Amino acid sequence: MVATPIGNLEDITYRAVRILREADLIACEDTRHTAKLLQHYGIDKPLISYHEHNESFRAEELAGKLEAGLNVAQVSDAGMPGIADPGYRVVRLAIERGIAVVPVPGPSALVAALAASGLPTDHFEFHGFLPAKLGQRRTLLESLRESRHVHVFYEAPHRIADTLKDIAEILGEDRPVVLARELTKVHEEFVRGLAGKILNESQARELKGEITLLIGKNEAQQATRPAPNLAKRLEEIMREQALDEKAALKALARETGLSRSEVYRELQRHRGR
Repeated sequence: MVATPIGNLEDITYRAVRILREADLIACEDTRHTAKLLQHYGIDKPLISYHEHNESFRAEELAGKLEAGLNVAQVSDAGMPGIADPGYRVVRLAIERGIAVVPVPGPSALVAALAASGLPTDHFEFHGFLPAKLGQRRTLLESLRESRHVHVFYEAPHRIADTLKDIAEILGEDRPVVLARELTKVHEEFVRGLAGKILNESQARELKGEITLLIGKNEAQQATRPAPNLAKRLEEIMREQALDEKAALKALARETGLSRSEVYRELQRHRGR
């Protein structure tokens, strides 16, 4: 399982290039797309298509080639295969048949967007692509109304304006939102702000390219919520769950929706009184 660039062709590891050169066969989503990457690095290997429309039967075929002793490298068009991309079925078959599955880590739009978003990164959920159907999308967003951590999605550019409208209506115009657009490419852009502001921007200009959407916790609601006695609650968690202080801090952060550093600072302020 070889991670490939999400945009900039330089974002690939030495190990990934070596593995692709050593592979007997490379399974990829779009053979034309992968061929350009291989050509850039002077790699000449047989390619076989493996995408969402043929994954159910192609996984069995690839598993047979693995059993025959071939060294198969699987890539997606961008990022880590299996993460909102094909890969799961062939991995499962390989494991069931006792064949080694080796991850070769590298670029990921999820990680890149989260790291540079400016939102808390200690507790988040990744959902892959948002549902294309309006009702399903709004139902999912409804479930995030009281969420206390960051949610990350991939979204198509032609749907982003409608999605932002739903976010503003359902989660509120003051919900923190970040759009990470065209990551690692020439026109890379981060659009950060509250949902209402970002919605207005999306309506004023067309947002093109691959988009990673991040939705933060409702900070306005958090600010009006009475602050708990963190020190007392920390002691309760340590006692009830038999945790040391470090593990209890992590649990308390999840419970309150604060980051671990925020919980720690609050505790220090309380203890310093």
